[in-house]
Amino acid sequence: MTDQIQPVAAQGPGQAVPDTSTDAAPQTGAAAERAQAARTQKIGRVVSDKMQKTVVVAVDSVHRHRLYHKRITRTSKFLAHDEHEECKPGDVVRIEETRPLSKRKRWVVREIVERGIRI
Repeated sequence: MTDQIQPVAAQGPGQAVPDTSTDAAPQTGAAAERAQAARTQKIGRVVSDKMQKTVVVAVDSVHRHRLYHKRITRTSKFLAHDEHEECKPGDVVRIEETRPLSKRKRWVVREIVERGIRI
């Protein structure tokens, strides 16, 4: 006799649903990084470094006005974690989204793209 598909009874509340997932171990290392969604990265200029291990990064976004087609520049400021306190005002840095580190700090400095002019 050929294999026939049996109808499945509806699962009501309180009834266990059979587990069809594989019992694989959780991913670690490089595989886990690829499995996670890509974290948002932004490039901006350091405005302030007056806090300990924290810098204020200004990120400019440019778009055109819908009616007048004029370029509009919006500036957003983000607090970013700078573990080694290497960033100085004027530096161009790449920041990456991370877990909340404090009330307003949800970004971490990944690299210094360009050093600012030191006076």
